[in-house]
Amino acid sequence: MKNFLLTLLAVGALCSAVAQTTPEETQPEGYRFTDTKVLRMTPVKDQHRSGTCWCFSTLSFLEGEILRAGGAPVHLSEMWIVRHTFMEKAEKYVRMHGELNFAEGGAAHDVTESIKKYGIVPFEVYPGLNYGTDRPDFHELTAVFKAYLDTIISVGDRSGKPLSTAWRRGFSALLDAYFGEMPETFTYEGKEYTPASYAASLPIDMEDYIDLTSFTHHPFYTQFILEVPDNWMWGTVYNLPLDEMMAVIDHALAENHPIAWGTDVSEKGFSRSLALGIVPEADLDSMSGTEAERWGKLTEREKEAALYTFDKPGKERVITQEMRQTAFDNYETTDDHGMVIVGTAHDQAGNAYYKVLNSWDVRPPYAGYYYFSRPFVAYKTTDIMVNKKALPKEIAKKLGLK
Repeated sequence: MKNFLLTLLAVGALCSAVAQTTPEETQPEGYRFTDTKVLRMTPVKDQHRSGTCWCFSTLSFLEGEILRAGGAPVHLSEMWIVRHTFMEKAEKYVRMHGELNFAEGGAAHDVTESIKKYGIVPFEVYPGLNYGTDRPDFHELTAVFKAYLDTIISVGDRSGKPLSTAWRRGFSALLDAYFGEMPETFTYEGKEYTPASYAASLPIDMEDYIDLTSFTHHPFYTQFILEVPDNWMWGTVYNLPLDEMMAVIDHALAENHPIAWGTDVSEKGFSRSLALGIVPEADLDSMSGTEAERWGKLTEREKEAALYTFDKPGKERVITQEMRQTAFDNYETTDDHGMVIVGTAHDQAGNAYYKVLNSWDVRPPYAGYYYFSRPFVAYKTTDIMVNKKALPKEIAKKLGLK
């Protein structure tokens, strides 16, 4: 009997411990998303240890456009673009005596302009991994490239003599060593192509793609060179009011067009592990007097910690044109990362989100996809690339586009 009672006490204690540690009401609610529209896209890619999100995202965007146009799924070669871009960037870097951002970053228009000039090839034809790894790893090659160019510039500046006719060949040889020699012709799915003829065979036209943004330091409905370090090409963007930029995103998705998205993921409201981006704000209106008083006594650090718990959906900031501009002017919004907006969703509280395709491999919790709130996209978009045919007619007219 004594043993039986001891057993009952032990079971009771265990149940009590479980009840105390795992009651449903004490568990973080978290974020639960319901997709409302998701475009058909090619598989998630992995840029790995390379700062080439601009290329991975834009090619994934173009692959989505190919699918929309009725083309077959294809994986276009990222390193074909990167290799050509490094050569063009080197030319300008030397011409500017090193006063240019020579790095791995870039912009969406780097991809479309490169395809116009040099064509494109499938990944299988040009993987561009000629340095012993099966995924991109730029820890060595970028340092080597820049050191070579800096030497050319330094010698030229010191000597005052013309640069040799060999430096371009030497740099091209370095590119070939790391990325591999570029084919002039290739056979793909039983047909022979050149890079130009393969690009021409795709059911999309690079002339259809334009860049848009929304800032007040340039007039709306004009084009300007976006002043960010990775815009080494000095490419131009069309400038729209914030509400119209957001309208372009919504209209493009409604017409089944993806959007190449330049943004900033250095924000406290972005969580890599949760694959989530938000712009939270304290909901003082819903607080009781005691809660509001307690909130007012918190330090800024304590308030920030409370806002960024990511425990459940809450109130988010209302984004204005002025907020966007201030964040950009103060370096709070930078050209940090490129992804692809491919759909819409809402959380369990009914808040609106965009579903986004990333290039950080297939990883949990959403198999390489991410969710960004509408305020996050409104606040932290540096630029977008869209098919100009996806613009609302009234906005296209304001921009002088047909």
